[in-house]
Formats: sequence, C-alpha cells, structure tokens
Amino acid sequence: MTSQVRGSQLARLLGQWHALPGRRRSPDYAALAAAVRGLLADGRLPLGVRLPAERELAEALQISRTTVSAAYRQLRETGHLASRRGAGSWTMLPGTHRVATSGLWAPLDDRDMIDLGIAALAAPPELVPAARAAAEDLPRYLGGAGYHPTGIIELREAVAQGYTDRGLPTQAEQIMVTSGTQHALDLVLRLMLPPGGGALVESPTYPNGLAALAARRARIATHGLAADEVGWDGELLLGSLRQSRPKLAYLIPEFHNPTGHLMAADLREKLVATAHTAGTDLIIDESFVDLPLDRTVLPPPTAAFDRHARVITIGGMSKPYWGGLRIGWIRASAPLVQRLAAVRVGMDMSSPVLDQLVAVHLLAVGPTIVAARRRQLTAQRDVLIEALAEQLPEWRVTVPRGGVTLWAELDGPVSSALARAAEDVGVRLAPGPRFGLDGTLERFLRLPFTLPPAELVEAVGRIAAVRYDLDRATASRWRDPVVIA
Repeated sequence: MTSQVRGSQLARLLGQWHALPGRRRSPDYAALAAAVRGLLADGRLPLGVRLPAERELAEALQISRTTVSAAYRQLRETGHLASRRGAGSWTMLPGTHRVATSGLWAPLDDRDMIDLGIAALAAPPELVPAARAAAEDLPRYLGGAGYHPTGIIELREAVAQGYTDRGLPTQAEQIMVTSGTQHALDLVLRLMLPPGGGALVESPTYPNGLAALAARRARIATHGLAADEVGWDGELLLGSLRQSRPKLAYLIPEFHNPTGHLMAADLREKLVATAHTAGTDLIIDESFVDLPLDRTVLPPPTAAFDRHARVITIGGMSKPYWGGLRIGWIRASAPLVQRLAAVRVGMDMSSPVLDQLVAVHLLAVGPTIVAARRRQLTAQRDVLIEALAEQLPEWRVTVPRGGVTLWAELDGPVSSALARAAEDVGVRLAPGPRFGLDGTLERFLRLPFTLPPAELVEAVGRIAAVRYDLDRATASRWRDPVVIA
C-alpha cells in the first residue's frame, strides 16, 4: 500500500522551508532535512510514503540536486528515511519514537481530576423525562424475545428521518442501530476489512478508530491534515486513494476529531468519485455533525454524492446527547445492513430495547437539546480560547466552526511530557501522539471544551504552570492508562 508524494506536492508541504527559525545558522541541506523531519513529526507527511527522486525534488524546489542528496543522506542517518538502490526512499521514524496510540481504562474515576481526555458533555436535563417515557413504552416489547439485530423500528425510522431532513433520502431498511459509534465502526471493519487489508485514515485521527483498525491488523496509510483552517489537501488525499487503492478509508469530514475541520462540498464529491474509481469503500464518521457553531452551514452529507453504495456512514448520540447512552447507527444500502446484522448476531445480538426507546424520545426533542448544546459549547469554546491566549500565548489554535475540541499547536514537541506533568496537578490530557502513528504529533494537544467554564480556566492555569517547569521536571513514574474518547 506504499504511495508516493510527487516533487511538486512535497514542495507545497515544505512551504518556506529556507526561512525556518535557525535557517541562517544551517546549510541548505540541513535546513531541508529539518523541514522534512518537522512534517513527519506533525503527521502532515505520512510514514511509509515514497519521497520524490532527488532530481525531481531539486527541480521542484529550484535548488541543486547535491543539496537534496545531502538532505536525504542526513534523514537516513537520523532514522527518518530508508532507501534501497533502484527502488527509492521511504519515510519512517526512529524506533525510539514509537508511542502507543490507544488510551484505555483507568481502574477508578478520580473526581478531583479535571479530565480533558474525554471530549463529551454531561447528560442533558431532558434525559430523565425521556427515560421515564421509555419505561412506559417498554411493555409493548415485553411479549417478544427482545432481540432486534438491526434495531427497533421506531428508532430506525427516526434516524432515517434525520438523514432525509439533511437532504439525503433514507429508508429505515438502510439503518442499523448499534451500541455506540465505536461499535458501528467495529462491525463495519469486521465485515468489510480482511485481516491485513489496507486502510487510509487522516493524521491526526480518532485514537479508538486506530485501535479498531489495529485489531484487524490493517495496513494503515495516513493523510496528514494541516493545522490551518482548510485541513485536507485535496490533491494529496485523492492521490493517496489513487495510488494505494486501500480497501477502506475511515474519515471524519464533519468537525473532525481532533482538529475541528469541516470538509468542503467539492472535495466530498471528488472524494466519493475517486473512491469508486480506486475500489475503496468510505467509512464516514459523523459523530459531531449535530454540533455546528457560529451558525456554520453544513455541506451536503458525503453519502449524498454516492451513486455506487461506496459510502457507509456511522454516527450516534454520544456527542450531542450523552456518552452513557450507548446508541449509535450505521447508514448503508439495505443489503449491506442485512449482512452487518448477520455479523452482529455472532457478537452481541442487539442493542438494549430500553436504551433504544430512550433514544427515540430524545430524538423527538432533539432540536431543543441540540440548540442548547450549541450555545453551551460556543460559550465554553470562547472561554477556553481566551484562557489559552492569556496564559499560553505561544500556543497556536485554529478556532473550530463546530464539534467539541481545539487542536492546539504547542511551543515545542512536549505533548507527552506535558500530559505526564499535568496529571501531577490534577489535569488529565490527551497528548498529540494518541491521535497519530508511531510517535508523531508531539507538538500538538487536543483540548475539549466540554467542561464548565470555571474548570476550563482552572485547567489552563495548571497546564501553564507545569509547562514552564518542564525543563526542571523530575523523572516520570509509571501511570495507569486513561480513557481517550
């Protein structure tokens, strides 16, 4: 699944590499090598991608081939490039940089900890009345066995109506209810990705998505997102699909987790067409689609451009409603839904009927709940941005137009060290490497704005205090793993 980056594409990624800090103290080849290392560390240049030939890159950058050759040699010496005569050079990271991407479970909840590792809101006040109404509806189902592999019809119809209201006509037969969005992803991968199959993901991306792919022993390729407002480089993304032809691509076009980016409509259309040509099925994660902020207008759903049943959409109620209500869904062709149900029967049979009834009642008042969530998140986002500007002005943040997270670019590659230090002062963080592969993204940190404003301000103050003490930090201790959601 090796793909190649062309000279013109790498030149665009490098940008003004010759004007980077410290450039005047470095020869051209060293500055070029440092710029490539920076792209790798930030996840914008994928691992395992073949770089352009020396002559091609020299022409694209308008420098001598000798400079490029020396830069490649230095990258090989530092462990960032592997070359084979006659075959080319591939990007990599030194073995000592590898960091696990999955964050799992702490044994007990620590109520004194400000937890910024989980990007989810507390339950809305409408949940309790919905639960009471669901309990009153439950007797209608008690006469049966309670197994509904694709979900109860009321919920499937409600979810289908939501897609139809967004301009994507959908029937209940195209919906399968799951026990959360993560369960939906796992089911799709079990059915559609053979062990060792190729998969394309964004970098950064949702860490539990990476964990699900790793469980299938997938060969993962990445498309690096820029930290600016655009995010996706359309030419590189579509080129990766054409070159590597992965079996699946897992993408988050609506308020991407963790960056908050929103994919433009024209790129969605090109993405679907290119995926069809490449023989790639698209898994589109819409976990945050209900949470646009600042009156942002959503583009059409990615599946609206699908004419060949290539797009499988997953979503759920964890982000706009409550994570404790484990209700998700899959939207796909009706035949595929039936195949997914057959796979599911060998796992967990079906989702709890009572939970599904609660979901039906919540979706009935969904517009009221979601409107309140948007107001709450907008206010909390602005508080967090203001606190960061005041306490950590060296950090850079692109204001997201939706979702629940900021993707902060730090003043150095200290994300993991900062997370360890912050835990000592009662703040749990999700460091950048959790969202990438093999130790990339150390200059980034995901910061959700799902907590009350006072807690966000307090958390930033504690983070700022330990950031300035990192150089004098003592040796780290072993810690329990924590939830990254």
